[in-house]
Amino acid sequence: MGDDVAAQEFSPADRTRYREKVRRCLDVFERMLRESAFDTDDPWTGLEVELNLVDGAGDPALRNTEVLAAIEDPDFQTELGQFNIELNMPPGPLAGGGLEGYEKQLRASLNHAEERAAPLGAHLVMIGILPTLAPEHLQAEVISENPRYRLLSEQILRARGEDINIDIRGVERLNTTVDTIMPEAACTSTQFHVQVSPDQFASYWNASQAIAGIQLAVAANSPYLLGKQLWSETRIPLFEQATDTRGEELKAQGVRPRVWFGERWITSVFDLFEENVRYFPPLLPVIDEEDPLTVLEAGGTPNLSELRLHNGTIYRWNRPVYDITGGLPHLRVENRILAAGPTVVDTVANAAFYFGLVRALADNDRPLWSQMSFSAAEENFHSAARHGIDAEVYWPQLGRVRATELVVRRLLPLAHEGLAAWGVAEDEAHRYLDIIEQRCLAGTNASDWFTRRVQAEGDVDRYDALRAALADYRQRMHDNAPVHTWT
Repeated sequence: MGDDVAAQEFSPADRTRYREKVRRCLDVFERMLRESAFDTDDPWTGLEVELNLVDGAGDPALRNTEVLAAIEDPDFQTELGQFNIELNMPPGPLAGGGLEGYEKQLRASLNHAEERAAPLGAHLVMIGILPTLAPEHLQAEVISENPRYRLLSEQILRARGEDINIDIRGVERLNTTVDTIMPEAACTSTQFHVQVSPDQFASYWNASQAIAGIQLAVAANSPYLLGKQLWSETRIPLFEQATDTRGEELKAQGVRPRVWFGERWITSVFDLFEENVRYFPPLLPVIDEEDPLTVLEAGGTPNLSELRLHNGTIYRWNRPVYDITGGLPHLRVENRILAAGPTVVDTVANAAFYFGLVRALADNDRPLWSQMSFSAAEENFHSAARHGIDAEVYWPQLGRVRATELVVRRLLPLAHEGLAAWGVAEDEAHRYLDIIEQRCLAGTNASDWFTRRVQAEGDVDRYDALRAALADYRQRMHDNAPVHTWT
């Protein structure tokens, strides 16, 4: 969720000063892109996983403070809801066994965390939306203790001027109203980071946008919310609605949403930061003492704190990231498309598919985004979120095609090429990309499996069926067999 922010009140003057400081940071950032040396010599990748906590019955366990204290690992951090925690994996190169390293580290970290959490009556689950969430789990009382989250909730509701209506029409319909942003806590994700140079950023971001729908189709994992079967990846409409600062009138006027796919291909990373400043008012106008221009002209690397904080309150599905490591600035694409889980090996397979495919497309002499409209990529995204493994998408030269057929015939060979360019060994690439292929051939992913598992419970109370399915899911998660092998 970003850097911690202390609880406080903001005046109109604070917002004016903050806007001015953000624009000053943007000017300095533009100058840095022209003049500064960004860290590009040895590009790294990164992985973050958001997790849910459940009790022995499979219901949400509101224990994240106690669980984090018991885990005693700085890689684990708090998240918005008391039933959430986040694991940040150490970044590194993909060459030399990077994918297998992610799998080993992720399994070891989760096993350690489970051992520490279990005596507290809490267990970890990697799933996009915890299916046993009930309305009482989306109230203000369930927000985590970190003041940032309450402050963010207050500011979004204040900007909106009214309660938030969640209205999702899928297999069934959910229509409810909330007075906090807690529905956002239901949306747990896996985030893939790719470090890129300023010159390459636009290609990697455009490629990430172009394949967003494909990622969702093969890896959807959140079919249920508040007892209702909705979209294959219900996180997408839920997150879009849960943090929307616009009332109906602003939507009608064409004001952009803060959870945003975007509206055009870009030519520079500056395009995204500039749009964020131009279109979106500040939510958390916290001002840092640093003068970024003074730091830059003295030969230092400015933090650009206000620009980074503002960027963190605009939830692009592929987010631009400016960061500093070892005194050098660097840029990353943060891919926020996918749900967590269902297993560690599935998660790393999703990472391999993304890292490989985005590299191959970004390096291609004839860019994919020059052959398809941005609106087609967005339509693919929402169609795949709704239909998952059964989605049809548009693809240049093919027209409408089943996403699974597209992956097997066209995209997996590209992903293999991309992983080879990263320096991933052939057998390592096959181990993970073959999992994606088998999902497509079997026509199943985690969302599809979970829906069928709930239906197998027969005519029983829906929440009892969800608890039974989740118990089965959690056991299989620990077995770490990929989801296409689940019966």
